[in-house]
Amino acid sequence: MADPTLSHQAEAPSRTARGLAGALLAAALMPLNSTMIAVAVPSIARTFHHDPADVTQALVATYLIAAIALQGPGGKLGDRLGHWRVCVFGQVVVAVGAVVGFLAPSLPVLAGSRVLMATGGALAVPATLALLRIELPPERRGRAFGTFGAIMASAAALGPIIGGVLVDAFGWEAVFVANLPVLLISALLIAGVDHTRDARPTAAFDWAGSVLLTAALALLVLGAESTDGAVLALVGAGLVLLTGFVVRERSAADPVIDFAIFRARPFAAGTLLVCLQNLVMYALIFEIPLVLEELFDLTARETGQLLIFLMAAMVLMSLVTGRLTDRLGPRTLAVAGSLVSLVGLVILLTDDLATSGEVRLPMALLGVGLGLCSPAAQTASMSAIAPEQSGMAAGVSSTMRYLGGVAGIAFLGRMLDLDGSAADIRSSHHTVLVVFTGVLCAALVCAALLPGRRPASVVSAEPQSTRP
Repeated sequence: MADPTLSHQAEAPSRTARGLAGALLAAALMPLNSTMIAVAVPSIARTFHHDPADVTQALVATYLIAAIALQGPGGKLGDRLGHWRVCVFGQVVVAVGAVVGFLAPSLPVLAGSRVLMATGGALAVPATLALLRIELPPERRGRAFGTFGAIMASAAALGPIIGGVLVDAFGWEAVFVANLPVLLISALLIAGVDHTRDARPTAAFDWAGSVLLTAALALLVLGAESTDGAVLALVGAGLVLLTGFVVRERSAADPVIDFAIFRARPFAAGTLLVCLQNLVMYALIFEIPLVLEELFDLTARETGQLLIFLMAAMVLMSLVTGRLTDRLGPRTLAVAGSLVSLVGLVILLTDDLATSGEVRLPMALLGVGLGLCSPAAQTASMSAIAPEQSGMAAGVSSTMRYLGGVAGIAFLGRMLDLDGSAADIRSSHHTVLVVFTGVLCAALVCAALLPGRRPASVVSAEPQSTRP
C-alpha cells in the first residue's frame, strides 16, 4: 500500500502551482479594472446624469489613488497573516466591490465600489509577488516574474477592448460582473493550498504608520493630477505626512516599511528601474496618441493600432526574458533592455514625424526593451529580500511601479502643448522626448547595479524599536 505521507508530498507542488496560477488571475484583475472602466464612462454618465469628467474622477482617479496608497499596508499584512490568506481576502474584497458596483443606485455608491475593488487588488498584487518569491526556487523565479509582467501588461492593454465588447453587448454593469467568474476560477485554484502556512504573527500592526503612508500617497497623487492652485498645497501636505511616516517607522516595533530593505542594492536599483521605465511607458501611451491625433487627424482606433507594437513586443519579450533571466542573470538582460529602449526613444526623437507610421519601429523597440528589463529587475529586487519581508518588499515595488506611471502622466500634462501649430506640437513633442531620454539614462544606471549570474545576498532587517 502506498504511503499516504509520500502521496501528499508528491501532490504538494501541483497544488502550489495551481494556487500560484489562481493568485496570478486575481492580481491581473487590478490592471484590467483600471483600464476596462474607461469605455464605460460615457454610458455611466448617461445613467446617473453626471458630466463624464466627474464620472472619470469618481471612478478612475479614486481607483488609482486607492491602488497606489494601499499597496504598502497590503504587502505588510501578507507578511503577518500569510500571503495565501491575504490573497484570498483580496479576492473577497474585489468580489464585494463588483457586486456593489453592479447594484449601485448612484454615482457615489459606484465610486465606493471602485475603491473596494482597488483595495482588494492592493491586497492581491503584493501577495502574489511575495508568493512567487517564497514558493519558487531561485532558478524558476525569472520565468515566473516574466509571466507576471506579461499577464499584468496584457490585462491593462486588453481592458478597453474587453470593456468595449461587454458594454456594447450587456451595458456598463457588465464590467463589474465580469470579475466574478474570474474570481471564482481563481478561488477554486487556490482552495487546495494551506492558507495559514506562511503566517508570521509579530507585534501589533502599525495602524498609525499605515494611515500616514496612505494619506501621504493619496495627497501626492492628487497633487500630481491637479492643474490648479491646489497643487502646492496638496503636494506640501503630502510631503509633511510622508516625513511624519518616515519618523514614525524608525521607531515602530513592526513598521509597514522597514527602510533597511533599501540597503540591498539589487532591491533599490531594481525597484527604481521599474519605476523609471513605467514613467516613460505610461506617459508615451498617452502622449503618442495625442500628438498623432493632432498632427494627422487619426481616430482612436488607428492610434490604438500603433500602440499595439509597444504592447505586443513588451508582452512577448517578458515571457522570453523570464527564462533567460534564470540563465544569464538580471544585469545582462536589464542593461540590454535599457539600451534597446534608449535606441527606440532616440529614433523617435530624431524622426520628424512626417507620417504616423514612423512610430512603429521605435515603439516596438521600446516594448522589447521594457520586456527585457522588467522581469530581470523584479527577479533581482525580490530575490534580494528575505522571505519574511517579501510582502513588504512587494508592496513597495508595486507602489513605485504605479507612482512612476502617475509621475509620467503628471509631467506630460504640464509639458506637452497641443494648442499651437504643427511645428509647435512637434517641438513640444521633441522636448518631452529629451526629458524621457534622460530618464532612461538613469534607468540604465540602475540596470548596471543589478547582480550578475550569482545570486544576490539576502537582506533581512530586524524591525527597529526604541522601546526598552
